[in-house]
Amino acid sequence: EYDGERNSEGERHGRGKAYLPNGDTYDGEYKHGFRSGQGTYRFRNGACYTGEYLQNKKHGQGIFFYPDGSKYEGDWVNDQRHGYGEYTYANGDIYTGEWFNHNRHGQGTYVYKDTGSKYVGGWVNGNQEGEAELVHLNHRFKGKFLNGNPVGHGKYVFDIGCEQHGEYVQSEQGKGEGEEEEEPSLLVAPKWKASEITKLTLWTPHGENPPSPREASLVAAAAAAEVVEERAAAA
Repeated sequence: EYDGERNSEGERHGRGKAYLPNGDTYDGEYKHGFRSGQGTYRFRNGACYTGEYLQNKKHGQGIFFYPDGSKYEGDWVNDQRHGYGEYTYANGDIYTGEWFNHNRHGQGTYVYKDTGSKYVGGWVNGNQEGEAELVHLNHRFKGKFLNGNPVGHGKYVFDIGCEQHGEYVQSEQGKGEGEEEEEPSLLVAPKWKASEITKLTLWTPHGENPPSPREASLVAAAAAAEVVEERAAAA
């Protein structure tokens, strides 16, 4: 059922409202029979999209409210989240950054509502991957990530004025005789192996080798180690 403007060929053209057989409704602009321009599409399941369309597909700027209470506001291309946008999840977490083919992809910031921690850095196909910084209440980790886990060399920077350098190594899993290796990296989280504690430096994940000035005081070292132990115990 359609109530609205048509062109001389009888096509839906201009402003109109459509009631679809599945219970969805669309109120907005049409061009030559297609939803094109600004419009609001309400789904029977409670979801709603308000924004730009091009030939029946979400394309341009728009906001999508999902049935679970989450929402996405940003760029769309060919019905996909694509470009730059902000997604507020049902649990209150928020991702702001780049999207590619409906996935978090590129550079972006993910804020965890429960802890206040945030991940700032690279994403690949929805997963945390590449150089990044994981910022917590009183310390932060700078390094590289793969499949959502930190990998290789990095450092923890503590607000008390020191850093702990080290690397994340894949812990070996005991395998029985004749057992095949089935990517243990997917089963066991990498473990942090500290190498030294220093004063604050300018080293970032871009650097190949972190500096090695052993100048931190014993007090700072003890405090830093304590924070890492607390974090490990809480994990």
